[in-house]
Amino acid sequence: MTTRLTSTPYALPVTAERLYLIGMPGAGKTTLGRALAVAYGLPFLDLDEEIVRREQRSVSEIFAQEGEEYFRQREADVLRDVVATHSRVVLATGGGTPCFHHNLDVLLTTGLTLYLAVPVEELVRRLQAVAASRPLLAALPDAAGLETRLRETLAARQRFYDRAPLYCAAPTCSLEAVQQLVARYFTTA
Repeated sequence: MTTRLTSTPYALPVTAERLYLIGMPGAGKTTLGRALAVAYGLPFLDLDEEIVRREQRSVSEIFAQEGEEYFRQREADVLRDVVATHSRVVLATGGGTPCFHHNLDVLLTTGLTLYLAVPVEELVRRLQAVAASRPLLAALPDAAGLETRLRETLAARQRFYDRAPLYCAAPTCSLEAVQQLVARYFTTA
């Protein structure tokens, strides 16, 4: 069954007026998040873009100048600020966001969290051309190195991702599929 889009935004239950997307880099969190925000009539934020806006430098520059520890603390601070100031939002998180500083607990207790699961082979295909612009992937020599790093990263993060109450696996993770997941979640919860 396919949900048809209309020009009227779909309504989310009040308890889901914060929808968080988590998953690996390249999973499509930002792309799907923008579409969900339009469909639900909610503002959209990308957490990495919000950090860049506030820091006035790229994520790569932050990593190079300050290191990952600084970035992860800044990410946690900005996440908490976004949650405190946005009662209604679709938020695409960074791939590592749920894994540090109890960020996942913040996501799980303040909104509805969706894990976008994408096979590593597909992530490699999506990220190969842009890996050099991603701080944790930039130094990898080739597709094989990228695949190895993504497998290791996913293995370390999986226990966090698996705590999300909603799960959508590629390639079936379309806007319509996610809307159906959300609707089912609230009719069976």
